[in-house]
Amino acid sequence: MSEAAVSTLSSSAERVRSRMAGAFPDTRVSVADLDLPTIETDPRGWPSAARFLRDDPEMRFDLLVDLLGVDNLRRRGQPTRFELVVHLYSTARDEHVRVKVRLDDEKPELPSVVDVWPAANWFEREAFDLFGFRFEGHPNLRRILCHQAFVGHALRKDYPPGQRWMCTEEDLYVPDLVRREGEEADHFETVVVNLGPSHPATHGTLRIVARLDGEEIIEAESEIGYLHRCFEKMAETHTWNQVIPYTDRLNYCSAFLNNVAYCKTVERMLGIEVPERGALVRTILSEFSRIMDHCVCIGANLVDTGALTNFWYLFQPREEIYGLIESCCGARLTVSYGRVGGLSRDVPADFVDRCRSLLRSIPPFLDDVDDLVKKNRIVWDRFRGVGAVTKEQAIAWGFTGPCLRASGVGYDVRKARPYDFYDRFDWNVPVHRDGDNYARYLVRMEEMRQSLSIIRQALELLPSFSGPVNTGDWHVVLPPKDRVYHDMESLIYHFKWVMEGIQVPEGERYEWFEGANGELGFYVVSTGGGAPYRIKPRPACFPLMAAFEKIIVGGRVSDAIATLGTLNIIAGELDR
Repeated sequence: MSEAAVSTLSSSAERVRSRMAGAFPDTRVSVADLDLPTIETDPRGWPSAARFLRDDPEMRFDLLVDLLGVDNLRRRGQPTRFELVVHLYSTARDEHVRVKVRLDDEKPELPSVVDVWPAANWFEREAFDLFGFRFEGHPNLRRILCHQAFVGHALRKDYPPGQRWMCTEEDLYVPDLVRREGEEADHFETVVVNLGPSHPATHGTLRIVARLDGEEIIEAESEIGYLHRCFEKMAETHTWNQVIPYTDRLNYCSAFLNNVAYCKTVERMLGIEVPERGALVRTILSEFSRIMDHCVCIGANLVDTGALTNFWYLFQPREEIYGLIESCCGARLTVSYGRVGGLSRDVPADFVDRCRSLLRSIPPFLDDVDDLVKKNRIVWDRFRGVGAVTKEQAIAWGFTGPCLRASGVGYDVRKARPYDFYDRFDWNVPVHRDGDNYARYLVRMEEMRQSLSIIRQALELLPSFSGPVNTGDWHVVLPPKDRVYHDMESLIYHFKWVMEGIQVPEGERYEWFEGANGELGFYVVSTGGGAPYRIKPRPACFPLMAAFEKIIVGGRVSDAIATLGTLNIIAGELDR
């Protein structure tokens, strides 16, 4: 971390410490590993501390970024077995803060803060499901990723990774809005339908139970978990680099962004820097991945609303970007190209030429789609004024990324906390204020053009960086093969790297990056070994899907399908 960043962090931590000490004399405030100001409290003090953090003029942490559980059963020096970890962001001051709530070992219970941050709803359900934390006053505390017949809490350290539980028809969840059928007068002549998981727009992974009055949705509830893959549990049983292929399968529409976000988090814990050439290549491919993700989002969304031609126009650039990535690493969808310390290998000799070819070929496709969409009356009817989310709602529901910027909040991690080369380029953050489906379309289209501008500037710099793409620290990356074959020291480094894994220092860290769907964060806990103790990705589309059941009420069924596409829900990231 640079001296300027450390100074800024120390100043922020001191301000948080002084404000909290004045308002809550019994609340401890500390800085953990110089990554974030960290507040520690107990369950009784949590609700008042939460309101103070949100409402105090000098705090104003209005956006709940993530909420997760940690089981310290095998972690030395921790005062309690269980802790709730909350990451907050201030849209007014552009700062993050961490809160730790220490829970009772036998009865991990604490008050819900859904009334403070509505985004806490699904995050608290996740902590209940996977850790058994009970949130008093929660409006609907039930499992969310595991099915209703699941026994126990999968992310507790004493829960066996291989345990399985069968789900039968008798175990299927029946929402209250179905159980109340015919009990109330306002349900007269209404019908309950399932939108998914078999509906084409839900891709077999989402279920929305909706009560309809004619075509109008008057009540809805979402169910997820159909693609649950235990990312966090598997990460605990693999070495640091073996986790990388699992990150690919979070948001698989822009897998390389996941690689970079995870690897940079571990690199920050190790205190190493990637060489400038490696960082620049990461930036270029990250922006191509962002374009590819937005092409999938817009193209699939327009198909769901009946516009097939746009799908072909947008999937052609996606296919050509796949060709570029394949030339770098041999893979297309799930690339595993990132490594802690750099990349799996350098880019091919024709990398710059291929990138420049894409810079020429992509804009005409984007212009063609714009010509077909912007003045299309059908698109206007399906998008303008539909699925509208106000600025206040977007913040309360935990939105980040294009969906937040479409509601008038210009928060982009690449600008707010620049990493790699983003502070060296001239580019803008697209912002719209209507917050509807059309605004989300416009923001993503302009973001693709800004990404092209970033790539164009990055390619001008690349020839001046002819060095390696990986750090020279052989504790972190594999030594060159020719040296392994002829040099005993290199052979030893190779052996220890393969057999023991990278040795990451003990500590914890939250790092955040701008994914295609918003803030993509990784909270990582290390006990000093060759494998992570706890990894929690901050899934950008998780709070988006949580808000979906609220956004669609009052609209029509067809509106719900159009809105779902503009939110860009990726099931691999949603369910993990």
